[in-house]
This record gives sequence, C-alpha cells and structure tokens, in this order.
Amino acid sequence: MDRRNFTGKMALGASGALMAPHLSWACAPNGNTAQRKLGVALVGLGSYSTYQLAPALEQTQWCRLAGIVTGTPSKAAKWREQYGIDPSHIYNYENFDAIAQDDSIDIVYVVLPNSMHAEFAIRAAKAGKHVICEKPMAVSVAECDAIIAACETAGVKLSVGYRLQSEPYTREIKRLVREKTFGDVLFISADAAYVSRGNPDQWRLNRELSGGGALLNMGVYSIQSCIYSCGKNPIGVSAQEFSTRPEYFKDTDETITAQFTFPGGVVGQMMTSHNANANRLYGSCTSGWFELQPANNYGPLSGRTSEGPIEFPHESQQKLQMDDFARHILEGTPNRAPGEMGRRDMVIVEAIYRSIREGGRQIALDLPEGYGILQE
Repeated sequence: MDRRNFTGKMALGASGALMAPHLSWACAPNGNTAQRKLGVALVGLGSYSTYQLAPALEQTQWCRLAGIVTGTPSKAAKWREQYGIDPSHIYNYENFDAIAQDDSIDIVYVVLPNSMHAEFAIRAAKAGKHVICEKPMAVSVAECDAIIAACETAGVKLSVGYRLQSEPYTREIKRLVREKTFGDVLFISADAAYVSRGNPDQWRLNRELSGGGALLNMGVYSIQSCIYSCGKNPIGVSAQEFSTRPEYFKDTDETITAQFTFPGGVVGQMMTSHNANANRLYGSCTSGWFELQPANNYGPLSGRTSEGPIEFPHESQQKLQMDDFARHILEGTPNRAPGEMGRRDMVIVEAIYRSIREGGRQIALDLPEGYGILQE
C-alpha cells in the first residue's frame, strides 16, 4: 500500500446539500412489491475487502456488492472483471463524493487505514449513504463524535465493523451472562494477539496511518470481550506496555496488558499484542464458567462451559454482520454495533494509553449505564 495514496488532501465535497438516504424497490416475480438487496460499496480494496467482505457479499441475503472505491486502477480493473461491476459504480478517492448520485449504492463500507475512517465516513454520510466503518471506528473520541454527528445530521444509519457482535458463539456468551446461567460473573480474561513478521513498512506499523498498534488492531476485540462477557461497561482501567522488538515496532505499541474494574465488583484483564499468539475469552462465575478458544478469528470459533461444549455451525461472520445491518436499515431490527459502541471503545482506548503514560495509574471511566451495550 502506497502511503502517499492515503495522506493527500482530499476535498470533503462542495455543495454541502444533504441528501436523505434512499432505498430502491423492485417487483417480485409474483407481482408483489419487495425490497431489493441493498447495494454496498467497499471503500478500500485491501486484503480484508478482497478475502473477507467481497466473498461474504456473494452469500448475503439482504445486501450485495454494488460498487468499489480504490486509488489503484489495476485493482479497479480486476474487481470489475471478477464481480461484473459496471464502470459507472467504480470510484477513486478524489471523485468519491459523486457516489451521492449513484442510486444503486445504499451503504458505504469504509475499509481504509484507521486514520482515514473519519474522513470517508463523514463524506459517505454527506452523500446520503448509510455507513459501516471498519474497526476501530476512528483514532480518537473526537473523530467518533464527528462521525456520529455527520450521520445524525444526514439522517443515515451508522454501524462499526464489529463482526463478532453478529457471530453465534459471541451471542451465546451474551445470553448466558444475561440469563445468569452460571450465576453472577466474577472475573473475565480476554486475549487477542498475533505475531507480526511482515513488511515493517506496512500501514499498521505507521502511527500516522494506524493511530496506534496492537491496541487499536486486536485490542478492541479484548475490550469488547470483557464488556459483553459481563454485560457492563468498566468504571476503571489501568494498563502497561511492553516491547521486546523495538527495532521492528518503532512507531506503535507491541504488547499491552490492562486491568478493568466493573460495577458490582467484577474484575477483568486483557492482553493484546503484535508479537504473541493468543485468542481466548474466559469467564468465571459464582456457579460455573464459560470459555471461547478461539474467540476472535474469522472462524470457526469453539466454545465450552462448565456444563459442556458450545456448538454452532460455521457461517461467514462478515455475511452475518452485513446482513444484520441491512435488516436494521430495512426492518428496524437492532443495530448490533452502533456508533456509540465504537465511541465507547475509543474512550477506553484513550484511557488505556493515558494509564500507560502515567505509569499504570488507574483511570476512572465515566460511561453511561448501558452506553454502547446491546443486551439482545
């Protein structure tokens, strides 16, 4: 990925006229009026779009791949041929705002380096398109606020790319906690990490593009796991940072550990790293326990409890995620990963970085009860 493609100054659109989101309708074979699949445009054609989102959109029931946005002409040509995308639905970063006139596109999925999420999510909202913003939602709480405000002003829906919120093992843990199947939760441990040995110039190791290292990449999964595993937002956090390969991780955090306190005396711990392999969630309760291992990858996941295994058939998490958001738009079903959830997690991320700067001091968190938590 050419860094220069992502750091140029791009206009946010000239007119400022806000377009209301629109949905197209089609006539079913039996003559009844039926909703067509919502058109999704992928902004950024890196590995996640290429190997996860695009294949998932071939399986989705409620949405479809309708357009692409890329700064690389060779990618545009390849995707046009592979997916039969008409040139009128192919955009680059400079002419992106013209997507406002493209009635075949209902949802814009921002899949760019983290530092570009806010810009393109806001531009998509101003174009009258619903927005999915890949995780992390942005690189600061202030940027999250700007995205949320832009979507509210434009009257469009906003979701964060938290695929696990639609995944059945994750939802089962939430149910067990909600129904107190094993009593009250006492302790949570969540690890999400992998070893990075690739190109040292990749954008994830560039703070200007990534906004941070392991914490903003895998760490948000650990934060999410701790929260949904007790159904509460934390009220305090302390954290530490470690580096054993400073020559490789020159600009971003390598390994971070953090400890949470939750209302009611629940405690949690997390670890995230770009220099270790870990993929586990464990919860101890007053009358049992639950575990997912693996807990965060693309699947299949695996789970068990003190009463036996958890088993679900594997489906594409990205398919489930995008279909859930399309149904939210079409039918008003719950938004499983709203903007408030992404903002909450950035509040916690900023507190973790602050604790590290201040020598591991406990930082109080003032998050409204239920803020960013979907109980369903």
